[in-house]
Amino acid sequence: MFDWLQVLARRLGRFIVHVPIYIAGPAMILIGALDSSLLSLPEINDYLVVARCFTHPRAVFFFPMFAATGSVLGCLLLYTILKRGGLAVLHRRFKLEHIQRVERAYARFGILALAVPALLPPPMPFKIFVATAGALQFPRRKFLLTILIARSLRYYTEGILAVFYGKRVLRFLRDNGLMIVTVVGGLCLLALAIYLLSNRGRAAVKSTKQ
Repeated sequence: MFDWLQVLARRLGRFIVHVPIYIAGPAMILIGALDSSLLSLPEINDYLVVARCFTHPRAVFFFPMFAATGSVLGCLLLYTILKRGGLAVLHRRFKLEHIQRVERAYARFGILALAVPALLPPPMPFKIFVATAGALQFPRRKFLLTILIARSLRYYTEGILAVFYGKRVLRFLRDNGLMIVTVVGGLCLLALAIYLLSNRGRAAVKSTKQ
């Protein structure tokens, strides 16, 4: 159904590295929005950020924000669709066992269940977390802020590394994506466990149960 959009996005990606910024910026926002909502274009945003920042090092100061902005807009569209459609739409789009797994993640980890997938590169799934956040009526402001911070951190980190290491950064993310997901996820769980075991964490848990 959206094959023509995929072709359009990929053609935009071919020239976005070298065109003037007043063209590259809006194009990057468009690609980011499509990727985070209607389409599935794994790694294309990461590739474009790395390639642009490597080719034009000064772009590292602002170009990653275009990718983050596009991703936020796309996530907002998917969030809005699922918020209006509810669980019925969610169940038509994703497998039940995957939905239940994500729901348990939200119930157990709260905001981290959205922040970690937004921060990590593929093969970490992400759209199901966005869709579930909408279906579960996750607060819109907190949702958008989490996506913006996580995506900005991801793309700016890639852009800075690209200035020094070039396209090897993208190959590393592709070849070691699963390892990154495992390590970062483990660190997040460790941090959460330390927080919950602390006095402040126990107090916060008690207050939510009252």
